[in-house]
Order: sequence, then structure tokens, then C-alpha cells
Amino acid sequence: MSKAAETLFNEGVERYQAGEAAETLIPVFKEICDRSPKNSAAWTSLAWLYLLESKPKSAYKAALKAVKLNPDDPQARVNFAAAMLETNRKGVREHVDRAQTLIMGFAELREEVKANFADGLSRKPDWQHLKQIEKWLFEL
Repeated sequence: MSKAAETLFNEGVERYQAGEAAETLIPVFKEICDRSPKNSAAWTSLAWLYLLESKPKSAYKAALKAVKLNPDDPQARVNFAAAMLETNRKGVREHVDRAQTLIMGFAELREEVKANFADGLSRKPDWQHLKQIEKWLFEL
């Protein structure tokens, strides 16, 4: 990732964490993805923002790109599964199972994914598909 894209990414994440609306951050992350098309974290973030804004088709495309670039990113898998559910696609369970396998042995990853669920549900409390994926992942 170029220095400029990295700076833009870090600023975008900070703005998101400060509570800025997903709607205003989508153009920022689209630009990052344009500048660094192989940056899986940027694609994962863009997919999440689209999901928060109820744009499942765009989320699906971004999440698919993220999973292809980094198949071992549990958050990319969660985003992809959510986008799949919201676009009525088959094969969701495979991605949930993979995410579960990835977070099983890594407490830090597990806590990060849990925090993302909490964040997503605080921003979009009626997000049923995210609640379903969270149940599948953490209620064994």
C-alpha cells in the first residue's frame, strides 16, 4: 500500500472509530481501494460500510474481493457471509465455519471480531443477519 493510501486508511479508521457515519466514509474507502486494489483490509472495511448502509450488492462485491485477497481474515469472512445472507445467496455456512476456525485458536482475533459485532449492532441495532452470524460463531 502506498504511503498516501496507508495514511488515508488510518485516517478513515480513526474517523469511523470516532463515530463518523458509514455513509460519509464510503467514498474515502472507495478511494483507498482504487489506489491500493490489493489491500484486503480496505476492501473488508468498504464491505462493512456498505453493509451498515444497507447496500448488500456493493457489500457483496467488496467482501468477495477481500476474501479472495486474504482468505484467512475472519472479518472478511463475516462480512462476506452477511452480504451473502442479505443478497439471498447460498454457501453462507462455509464462510461462517471458516471464520470460526480462524478465530478458535487466537483470542486476539476472536476479541476483535466480537468487538466488531458489538460495534455493528450499536450502529445498526436491527441487523438480523449479523445477529445470526454472531450466534453461529459464538454460541457453540
